[in-house]
Amino acid sequence: MTRHKKNKSSRQSGSFKHDLLQNIITVFDKNPTKSFNYKQLSSAFGFKDMTNKKLITIILLELVDQGKLRETQRGKFSLNNSEDFVEGRVDMTSRGAAYIVIEGSDDDIYIDPKNTNTALNGDTVKVNVFANKNRNKSEGEVLEVLVRKQTEFVGVIEKSANFSFVVTDSTRMPVDIFVSNDKLKNANDGDKVIAKITEWPIDKKNPFGKIIEVLGRPGENETEMHAILAEFGLPYEFPPNVEKAANDLDLEITPQEIKNRRDFRTTTTFTIDPKDAKDFDDAISIKKLENGNWEIGVHIADVSHYIQPGSILDNEAYKRATSVYLVDRVVPMLPEVLSNQACSLRPHETKLCFAAVFEIDEQANVLNEWFGRTVIFSDRRFTYEEAQERIETKEGDLSEEILQLDKLAKLLRNGRFKQGSIAFDRVEVKFNLDETGAPLGVYFKESKDANKLIEEFMLLANRRVAEFVGKPPKGEQVKTFVYRIHDEPNQEKLLSLSNFVKKFGYDLKINEDEVAHSINTLLKKAKGSNEEDMIEQLTIRTMSKAVYSSANIGHYGLAFKHYSHFTSPIRRYPDVIVHRLLQRYLDGGSSVNQQEVEEQCKHSSQMEISATEAERTSIKYKQVEFLQDRIGEVFEGVISGVSEWGLYVQIIENMCEGMVRLSDIGDDYYTFDAPNYCAVGKNSGQEYRMGDAVKIKVRRADLVKKQLDFELVQ
Repeated sequence: MTRHKKNKSSRQSGSFKHDLLQNIITVFDKNPTKSFNYKQLSSAFGFKDMTNKKLITIILLELVDQGKLRETQRGKFSLNNSEDFVEGRVDMTSRGAAYIVIEGSDDDIYIDPKNTNTALNGDTVKVNVFANKNRNKSEGEVLEVLVRKQTEFVGVIEKSANFSFVVTDSTRMPVDIFVSNDKLKNANDGDKVIAKITEWPIDKKNPFGKIIEVLGRPGENETEMHAILAEFGLPYEFPPNVEKAANDLDLEITPQEIKNRRDFRTTTTFTIDPKDAKDFDDAISIKKLENGNWEIGVHIADVSHYIQPGSILDNEAYKRATSVYLVDRVVPMLPEVLSNQACSLRPHETKLCFAAVFEIDEQANVLNEWFGRTVIFSDRRFTYEEAQERIETKEGDLSEEILQLDKLAKLLRNGRFKQGSIAFDRVEVKFNLDETGAPLGVYFKESKDANKLIEEFMLLANRRVAEFVGKPPKGEQVKTFVYRIHDEPNQEKLLSLSNFVKKFGYDLKINEDEVAHSINTLLKKAKGSNEEDMIEQLTIRTMSKAVYSSANIGHYGLAFKHYSHFTSPIRRYPDVIVHRLLQRYLDGGSSVNQQEVEEQCKHSSQMEISATEAERTSIKYKQVEFLQDRIGEVFEGVISGVSEWGLYVQIIENMCEGMVRLSDIGDDYYTFDAPNYCAVGKNSGQEYRMGDAVKIKVRRADLVKKQLDFELVQ
């Protein structure tokens, strides 16, 4: 599928040869076991002149060269079928080519742009694989779209007298969407819209669609934030029936409900959260026991008490699967009456919780544990800054309790690292915004002791809950559960990382028993250097992605054999499932259907990826907006990536990232040296490597494309 942006009239018509080629392919695809010669095809298309018959012969031979067809006997051709068709997911490139990702296989199948058929990024497709003499990798052609991942796309209207096109925002959408002018929903030329594909005629290069929502003018904050959510298939408001169901809930906590729970209302309890948090889904209780040990309770909002399986609220929460944290807003998984009120563990209010309660000695050994439903009354709401102040000054209300928790957390953390847990302490970029959402400045959010205190007790609760279900007493069968799993890193990627960091003087051992410790040493040694952020990013990319699964393989990054998500049910649906399953098993219930839980896990993992991508896109948008008034200014930066197109440079003072195009570096002709992550000048031999310090000037800030262009200051 070729994308044509400038000449609108050519978008629909296309060349005669191209259309004929597509029609010939269609004939073979519909008859995968039959052979045809040029005469049969000419007859099928109604051609009687020799010119068109010769053109068919030329196309047939071209398709043989491409590996699409094979000559079964002189002059007769059939599909070059593999014995079995394969199914996989489309990973589309910005050029319109694609790779088919096969589950359980490391080998992707390359699809040339002319062989993608009507497949779009993320679709599940049926592919015919064939050998290509000119490529070493497997190549194929999409025969059929089995499941369409997405039918709604964000883009800008380009309006003509009789028809319009939606030029999509996504670089991985290879075609524009044709919209007749009676289906524009009053959209004007240049408006940003959401278009829905309604059909894709087999003889057309572009899908047909209609406008389902007009978002506004490009470049406006509300327009762009809603566009980002729509681009990743994420909602930005609740349907009226969901809001009504939430408002109709009976939120009264009855004496009978309290009687059915373990009562912690007289035990010292508090929350520690970011200063701008509105939903507090975890609280810590602390009490010294008569034997000198500590009772530490990790109390989590009991969302499952309020949303029942199969209800309107539950269906909507499952559909969303996660809250989405854009740079200027939170799009919650649950309506506000639940997320910010009933389920939020606000101070001086009685709240219902699901808890993991531990008896811990002074060496942070867990001696006893209890899981179940509780009722709490939070004494205090701390921000991370307030809790950090008590750790540093040892003064203030509840300072003794916070200091004791900090001491135990550090012991737990040290023990975790000794077991092989990897220490990623990434700095988060945050923006100070005005009332319109415009960025006024940038600040960095670092994880300090108060953050790590909360993190450590959440990790403890998540791990022990997973062990409770996943390690049953001898003789009992393991019951179905939701795990957060993280596979071991790929050895090839580790070797590549090891070779790369050697160029900076670092050593990374990739022997199985030494990897985790060696990665921690690498990250520690790189701290404070120009290449620190780049090495941490590359190390993270080397790791597998953590996902939800009913099949437990452990969590490599944390070095836990059992790990789950129990602690954030207000913003993560898998935690809601965990609460329900845990209560079922505490009550002696039987195991649930694993296949159903696995489907829920896959959906939750996919929605988490979409939410993360939306969050990153919103940050990129604000970075561009922040620098759009600073065109021509010079900044110190670090090369954070190198590609065949250019150098990615991250500005040190604000962590905004843009590109210096290789073609714009005027002192030489530069080419990309992939194995060495650098660009090399053809004549001078000058190298620009990842991690190099450079000076750049802001050249262009494109809000619509969310792109920053820099130029090197020599």
